[in-house]
Amino acid sequence: MCGIVGLLDTTGRRRTADRGLLAYMNDVQFHRGPDEGGLHIDAGIGLGHRRLSIIDLSTGQQPLYNEDGSVVVVFNGEIYNFQEMVTELTTRGHQFRTQSDTEVIVHAWEEWGQECVTRFRGMFAFAIWDRRQSTLFLARDRLGVKPLYYALLPSGWLVFGSELKALTCHPEFSRQVDPLTIEDYLAFGYVPEPKTVFKAALKLSPGHTLTAVPGKSLGTPRKYWDICFIDNAEPVDERAVCDELIARLREAVRIRMISEVPLGAFLSGGVDSSAVVAMMAGLSQAPVNTCSISFGDPAFDEASYAQKVAQRYGTNHYVEQVESDDFDLIDKLAGIYDEPYADSSAIPTYRVCQLARKKVTVALSGDGGDENFGGYRRYRWHSLEERVRGLLPLWVRRPLFGAAGNIYPKADWAPKMFRAKSTLQGLARDSIEGYFHSVSMMDDRQRALLRSAEFDRDLQGYRAIEVMRTHAANATSKHPLSLVQYLDMKTYLAGDILTKVDRASMAHALEVREPLLDHPLMEWLATLPPTIKLRGREGKYLLKKALEPHLSNEILYRPKMGFAVPLANWFRGPLRDRVRTTILGDTLLQSKYFNAAQLQRIVDDHQAGARDYSTPIWTLLMFESFLRNVLTSPRYSAQTGSHAVGTAPI
Repeated sequence: MCGIVGLLDTTGRRRTADRGLLAYMNDVQFHRGPDEGGLHIDAGIGLGHRRLSIIDLSTGQQPLYNEDGSVVVVFNGEIYNFQEMVTELTTRGHQFRTQSDTEVIVHAWEEWGQECVTRFRGMFAFAIWDRRQSTLFLARDRLGVKPLYYALLPSGWLVFGSELKALTCHPEFSRQVDPLTIEDYLAFGYVPEPKTVFKAALKLSPGHTLTAVPGKSLGTPRKYWDICFIDNAEPVDERAVCDELIARLREAVRIRMISEVPLGAFLSGGVDSSAVVAMMAGLSQAPVNTCSISFGDPAFDEASYAQKVAQRYGTNHYVEQVESDDFDLIDKLAGIYDEPYADSSAIPTYRVCQLARKKVTVALSGDGGDENFGGYRRYRWHSLEERVRGLLPLWVRRPLFGAAGNIYPKADWAPKMFRAKSTLQGLARDSIEGYFHSVSMMDDRQRALLRSAEFDRDLQGYRAIEVMRTHAANATSKHPLSLVQYLDMKTYLAGDILTKVDRASMAHALEVREPLLDHPLMEWLATLPPTIKLRGREGKYLLKKALEPHLSNEILYRPKMGFAVPLANWFRGPLRDRVRTTILGDTLLQSKYFNAAQLQRIVDDHQAGARDYSTPIWTLLMFESFLRNVLTSPRYSAQTGSHAVGTAPI
């Protein structure tokens, strides 16, 4: 796992990249690759790389070149099928000098051009410079496991990097915030692809490439892959499908166990991570290294279940306890994510990566299981709501359930069966609106109350639901479950889950691999009937049935807990004063995004116990930390060859 950066003179004047600037951009990502660093500078192009050595420790240095040096690559990720590709490319006349998976990229580019990405099985973000064709080729893996940011600066330099901080340190980069992304953030808790919080920069979307030829206008990103769900209602042989799933899962795990450094797995005690560990144990002669964290609060603790899986498979199991007052990471998280990011599970994720790095350099995770197998509880509720929506047209439901939802009291304190307000509001919406409502950090009304009049004018009618509608238009299946699985893969998986894991792991120079996001496995799962994934009230039905010989029913069929932290208690207890000072302080008010009266109401009502506003408060705390820490982070200074603190318009 590594970090990449680059500068390309798109004007065609072949200006020389500033070596000091390129080195500085590279070094701000030192945490992504502390083992080695390298630069390539040629007429009009500069590439940088930070290396975390995993495969071919002795000769896998980057930038890496083809035989005559005309093609150079910087690469972040792993190509799991590189050994088969070496064999194929060798038979086609290519000569390999290393044992590294990186080298297959330059030769695959020579052989297949832009279509090389379709040959790769793995997680990747890379940049190829082809001197003969005067072409820069950027690519990102199918699911967006590895990040890639880019911006075209006013002077004509294209700047790109693995993290946004590699761009924001450029002295020419404008840090003007895009107000539309603040609306997105308040709804989703992250800035969805392909936008970034800054007007000047974009993310290269998952499954896309970007080609730039100096002297020509910058091309538009090209999609090379998408997940295609098939409306399949045909009955299947359940036993045969279970057997095939285990075979495919075992193979996805096997190819991710190739490593020349210590390897292990995260083990939460949930179905997904336990499945990965079970497969690893069957493929390894030595005991698997597993890592878990426990919580002092039993309401959030799954450590006992992880211990049972570890005992069954005889793993070398390491556990550390995270106390319920582990909130000293708030400002650190802002610097790690570079954008507003409001998933509070970033705290335990950071801690489990910190623990894992003490024992291993590579860890396998269970990420992607819920999206692929229909595991989220919200999928079940959405399917039930869709049945009701199918009984009545929208013109009847909107006034009927909308009025009922407005009248029904919001009962955060009540058992879930009595919290009907959200369900009634959901039924008053169309399918996309309903699902958007279920995943939003703050609903439409909360965001409207929170916005200042000036912010509302800046939005010019834009609302975050447009993100969902754009992706829904590209979905190949309109089945209620398949559609929301697709939406989550395009939004929540890439923007939240994979972003969280990449930044938390890279902060500790740890590589994380996700077998459940193996794209051939996902493509096969997308052809199966939705009823074998979500059956009645049982999510992940297929995965659980397939794993019954490998895991106990206690692990497979217990209620899902998640990776949660006790925010509500923090904000009424040890963080009480900090919440009041931060939310009602100058940073948020002077940003001109927020209604001061609503900020006051949120803090007062939560701390009085009248309402649970823990999610909006955490969202606002993380946004305040972004404004205070990221917007004023250091920039490179060409005069001094170092950095200078820069301020930015908000």
